[in-house]
Amino acid sequence: MKFRSQTLWNDILKLTNFEAQHKHCKMKKIILCSLVALLAASCKDDKKEEPITEEPATTEMQNKLNKYVTVKLTADVSKLTEKERQMIPLLIKAADKMNELFWYEAYGEKDSLLNSITDADTKKFVEINYGPWDRLDGNSPFVEGVGPKPAGANFYPKDMTKEEFEAAQIENKSSIYNFVRRDSVGKLYSIPYHKQFATQVKEVSDLLLEASKLAEDAGLKKYLELRAQALLDDNYQPSDLAWMDMKTNKLDIVIGPIETYEDQLFGNKAAHEGYVLIKDMEWSDRLARFSAYLPELQKGLPVKDDYKKETPGTDSDLNAYDVVYYAGDCNSGSKTIAINLPNDEEVQLKKGTRRLQLKNAMRAKFDKIMVPINDVLIDPSQRQYVTFDAFFENTMFHEVAHGLGIKNTINGKGTVRTALKEHSSALEEGKADILGLYMVQQLNAKGELTQDIKNNMVTFMAGIFRSVRFGASSAHGKANMIRFNFFKEKGAFTRGEDGTYKVDFDKMQEAMKELSNIILTLQGNGDYDGVAKLVNEKGMISAELQADLDRLSDANIPVDVIYEQGTDVLGL
Repeated sequence: MKFRSQTLWNDILKLTNFEAQHKHCKMKKIILCSLVALLAASCKDDKKEEPITEEPATTEMQNKLNKYVTVKLTADVSKLTEKERQMIPLLIKAADKMNELFWYEAYGEKDSLLNSITDADTKKFVEINYGPWDRLDGNSPFVEGVGPKPAGANFYPKDMTKEEFEAAQIENKSSIYNFVRRDSVGKLYSIPYHKQFATQVKEVSDLLLEASKLAEDAGLKKYLELRAQALLDDNYQPSDLAWMDMKTNKLDIVIGPIETYEDQLFGNKAAHEGYVLIKDMEWSDRLARFSAYLPELQKGLPVKDDYKKETPGTDSDLNAYDVVYYAGDCNSGSKTIAINLPNDEEVQLKKGTRRLQLKNAMRAKFDKIMVPINDVLIDPSQRQYVTFDAFFENTMFHEVAHGLGIKNTINGKGTVRTALKEHSSALEEGKADILGLYMVQQLNAKGELTQDIKNNMVTFMAGIFRSVRFGASSAHGKANMIRFNFFKEKGAFTRGEDGTYKVDFDKMQEAMKELSNIILTLQGNGDYDGVAKLVNEKGMISAELQADLDRLSDANIPVDVIYEQGTDVLGL
């Protein structure tokens, strides 16, 4: 038997030597018998031995904080000009203001909430989530006395029903850039963002104009000027068009009310966010050629012709960036690793979109999260197929695939987004995921991509486990659950007795085509009820899968990242 109590054993040896030296045999026997009995009791059951010192028990809030791993957000600024280096602090300051605006949209008054909390860990978790609801746990409340999160966040009155909104006469009712409020007699009215946030957007506008004066790239200069104006009047289309026209800029900023994920009542109101970005010119040159394939890939989609009759814009850019600052919506809960914008359907049809791959953020998530997930949940015989290059490609073509399919319903129900309401984001993310893999398959067959398609497919499977951990409240989480359950039904993977998953490559490709057809048809028909049924039936996490995801938590594998970021981190 291996002894754990080395101190006790040393004491026995010391006392034995002492007794031997003084030849007190009788006393020696008594002492030795007593000590041997004590040692036997100590070694009888190693598992019952209590440590001399115990680590303090981890609190529930510390466990929640452990879902995140801190990553330093750095980039090489040595290749920037002096004026570009001067611009970055201005752009970061402008982006940082989006935190305040998003706080109001997601919750309301930030200070009143934080002042009511005394525990430091709880305050930190509130700030990560921009409110008292855990974004990685279905928006469950974690602050005492706080109820469920309103589906409409703070975009609408909390007591407003869908039926009341739909029946109300409200100015610019369908606008994605206004709040809905009640007047003194309870009647609903709207207030534009630029009026609600008049002081803040003026400050941001001034910062963008100051940065524009330093801009050496004509396209960037024009965009900053137009974006500065858009923040003051909520007319974002001119600046979106200018943003699409930028081609040679090294710096970029994505800023303003953009994504509609936060509005889970109608999926309509845009939330404020900001990214500050440095383009990786070498990687961007490698990626530039893929956008030219969009029209050809559109024609080959596995769906009837009516559902692919739109021609995607070919002016789309596909670029790689290092992101140096996140703020607002994109910084809440799970962090974005790629961007596909603008969301304006008119701009998309005219100009296409720009796809921004956030290379440094992607690398951090792969190393800190994907690799450990692979070691726990993927069958050992397929673990070699999970690679960063495949992760990069899958993410990249997810964003490109947003440009495929259809933006307007085929039966007069308007845009897909307005027809599908709060379900539009989840289905669109599901479409981009599955069509992204379709694009990889097609480009691989053409010889444009050279790595083994098995890498993409197994990495895709591991990516599902990464994304479903974002929770049911996330559009990406719902999309991944729908795909996971559909693939399971079709035998695209099997789960071994050891709890690891193995991809069936042929069946996964067939399931991919079938699910693509279903999603594209639902979108083209604007079939709200059909999408709701799909989400309800397949957007849930089963008990078996939850147990497997719990194994990831037990292995201390983080769910997502939080960033140490800013001018100090960049050395500016």
